Amino acid sequence: MFQDLEGIEEKYNRLLLSLSDPAVIGNPQRFKDLSKERSELEPLVKKYREYKKVKKDIRDSRHILEDGQTDSDLRGLAEADLVELQKKEDLLAHELRILLLPDDPFDRKNVLLEIRAGAGGDESSLFAQDLCRMYTRYSESKGWQVEVMDQSLSPIGGFKEVILGIRGKNVYSSLKYESGVHRVQRVPRTEASGRIHTSTVTVAVLPEADEVDVKIDAKDLKIEAFGASGPGGQNVNRNYTAIRVTHKPSGLVVSCQDEKSQHRNKERALRILRSRLMDVAKQKQDREIAQNRKSQVGTGERSEKIRTYNFPQSRLTDHRINLTLHKLEAALDGDLNEVIEALALHFQARELDQQLERKGNLSNEIQL
Repeated sequence: MFQDLEGIEEKYNRLLLSLSDPAVIGNPQRFKDLSKERSELEPLVKKYREYKKVKKDIRDSRHILEDGQTDSDLRGLAEADLVELQKKEDLLAHELRILLLPDDPFDRKNVLLEIRAGAGGDESSLFAQDLCRMYTRYSESKGWQVEVMDQSLSPIGGFKEVILGIRGKNVYSSLKYESGVHRVQRVPRTEASGRIHTSTVTVAVLPEADEVDVKIDAKDLKIEAFGASGPGGQNVNRNYTAIRVTHKPSGLVVSCQDEKSQHRNKERALRILRSRLMDVAKQKQDREIAQNRKSQVGTGERSEKIRTYNFPQSRLTDHRINLTLHKLEAALDGDLNEVIEALALHFQARELDQQLERKGNLSNEIQL
């Protein structure tokens, strides 16, 4: 690991020299590319330099303790420092291993976030609306742009389904662990007797595919126009502006009707279709990798319940990491940083364990 880190630090230093070269400064595209590469390496290099300083401080403390002429007061300080420095060394080494994990190729992508009402009827659609607001508020707090790609309203004003397009820096990296079944426990506004009901909503987070990621042959598409309609069966307009796109090889169907323009609805439908096709391919690849590793936790399918929102106790519980927060109102208002950061640390640590296990298996095979 440390040989890799030395090489990365040397590369970082070369990049700094290149960025001060007049020839590079005079080439805007070259300067932009090298600046991006430098910024990607900088967090790792800073952490490694911090680690090297702690290692030096440990050596200095041990030198003081080994010196027979050191007085008792200074020895006591050195012993206390050494204990703290060794704890810091272990923490930094763990953080460096996580930073060295291979990047998820989708982490920097924008996402399509699909929210669908599940079990629970009207109450489920109302909670889907609450989750839509939660993710919108969270996205706004991160400075991301949110666009409603498509929606289907329930008779009482909730969402049967809503698709959000979210664009910004590292959106998928932050939201990718939100896919799954979200359960709500509360007294529905339609419940006269005050009984607590349990309802579910499914969330799917798809990295948004570019045209270069997924190429769709026009002959594989069936595109139909139909009249858009709103709640209660009333026509949004009398023109056939809504679009339904069917991808014949996969059977995937996408409909969009929110825009007044047929062209815009078609454009949105194709964006959603590309992302769903890429997600199907990604899930297949993930299943194959998981089967090869034989080390899955659960099935990894979206049908698993991942989180419970309990209103009577103002409690949010993420079942994957056994995290419980008694700040439900804040979370539903978009304050998701604590749970999302905890999920990221958990899954990064799990990936690190799997990586070390693979290296151990490879080492055993070589010895055999």
